[in-house]
Amino acid sequence: MEDSDDIPSLLPPQPLGGVVHTYLGYDAVKFGTSQPADASGAARGAFEHLLGHGSMRHFTDEELANAIHIDPSQIQGLGPSIDALIELLEQRKARILETFDPAPAVKAAARAFFDAAADAVPRGEHAELAKRIAHAIAGEQLRDLERLWYRLPEGSKSQRALTHALERLGEKYEIDQLGSRWTFTGREALDVPHAMEVKGELEEIERLLGQLREALKNAKPAIIDMDALEQFAPQEQIDSLRDAQKRVNELLQRLAEDAGLARTPEGGWQVTPKAMRLYQRTLLSTIFGSLQASRSGRHDGVANPDGAVELPSTRAYEFGDSPAAMDIPQSMVNALLRESADGPRIPGTPVRMRNDDIVVHKTRQQPKCATAVIMDMSGSMRYGGQYVQAKRMALALDGLIRSEYPGDFLQFIEMYTVAKLRAPGEIPNIMPKPVTINEPVVRLRADMSNPDITEMDLPLHFTNIQRALQLSRQWLGGRPTPNRQVMLITDGLPTAHFEGSDLFMMYPPDPRTERETIREAMRCKDAGIIINIFLLPSWSQTEDDVQFAHRMAESTGGRVFFVAGKELDRFVVWDYVKRRRSILG
Repeated sequence: MEDSDDIPSLLPPQPLGGVVHTYLGYDAVKFGTSQPADASGAARGAFEHLLGHGSMRHFTDEELANAIHIDPSQIQGLGPSIDALIELLEQRKARILETFDPAPAVKAAARAFFDAAADAVPRGEHAELAKRIAHAIAGEQLRDLERLWYRLPEGSKSQRALTHALERLGEKYEIDQLGSRWTFTGREALDVPHAMEVKGELEEIERLLGQLREALKNAKPAIIDMDALEQFAPQEQIDSLRDAQKRVNELLQRLAEDAGLARTPEGGWQVTPKAMRLYQRTLLSTIFGSLQASRSGRHDGVANPDGAVELPSTRAYEFGDSPAAMDIPQSMVNALLRESADGPRIPGTPVRMRNDDIVVHKTRQQPKCATAVIMDMSGSMRYGGQYVQAKRMALALDGLIRSEYPGDFLQFIEMYTVAKLRAPGEIPNIMPKPVTINEPVVRLRADMSNPDITEMDLPLHFTNIQRALQLSRQWLGGRPTPNRQVMLITDGLPTAHFEGSDLFMMYPPDPRTERETIREAMRCKDAGIIINIFLLPSWSQTEDDVQFAHRMAESTGGRVFFVAGKELDRFVVWDYVKRRRSILG
């Protein structure tokens, strides 16, 4: 066993550093963001945004318009107005392409770069550096030239010349893109400054065309940049579109309010409990709508004369049945029919009920079940939006239990380098932890009994299944029911564990962490807790991840499910219902 003294203790956090370069075709704002696949209602759209971003603080009117899908037929006159603007912009774009020839500007930009770069190659003692700069100039390598700029003597003639050359190379890239992105058929020669203006105008036209087509398709005129559009369209068409924007905004606000969204003092939108209930009902309808007809509907329990839940069907009374379960109307009808069969009844004669007239409602047992749901929020859950699927599943399961099994107990646990109990209302806001250590091998130890070390000092992107199971066991142990289970939703091996007050963070996963995790899982088994592992696919998942899940399930008598992220909510809810049936029968 590796001695704990060989593992370095956690050091104070180091400041971040480095440079981020932005090149052609890269948008640092849009990169990595995702849009909800289905947000057919206002509550659903708001929650999809909330699940994906973990916050509603920046949920603006424009984001609300993007989240809610409106039938364009609801906005009279929207189509013709936008069609006319699209035609106008297409004509403007066609005239530009039929007028100009960018080839002279392409040649001029190349000459300007090489002329400016001629003085950037140092002379004399910097022979090796001069060779590298000349090679980068010949290859037009912007990034290499930027790096070599720092190698030149500060304020030297070569450095000043290279600064000028870098500006000309940026222009050359822009002009090259103009010639390759659009097909020009005109003969009017462009110089470099005019070509840059033409490129900017074409990009603006295409941006507006994209907005107009999106607005026409999804009735979202709010996404159109009206200030930019005014440069290309007549004022009467702009006014018509502004009127459509106003009507759409009024419709969006009404839909948002009906769906339970409320205005914030800052002018944005926030989710209310009403919106959460609507979203949960939508999720459950989606999940159970896919069930076969023979399996749909509420699950049944075991019929029992002393059950707590009364069923509509009845049976004959037996000695010992509770009078509270009597079906009084049907029992009275049975007595009247029996007495009428014996002969005409004298008016005013009381009905005399016998034991064989009495029927009682059938009942079924409805034992309570306690479930702890462990949601992996380590760094790897960010890939593929796995964390969104886990949160969607949690809300669906919470809605199911509130509506169908109000006597059951449910607790959510957020798992990362440590673990934390979470209330259902906190689920939409939790997010996977950012990866802060990128070393190929990590061996860290933190003494959590040290008051100077807090959670904020830890790298939070590790996976501590041991601590999450421990919290589950402690919480489940206090619930008054023998039916206890854990639903562990994760995508791989554990990478963190506790030994006393020492927290170990190890990557790649270490056998020491697995042993401590299995040991805690066995404590759960001894406490009568069933562990169900839902293993999500991941780009970094290996056979070791799968084998670990199997080993833990086999040693504890639990189960392993292999599910895709998009099927997680359906699979977990269905399994919960199935487990309830198993408990009851």
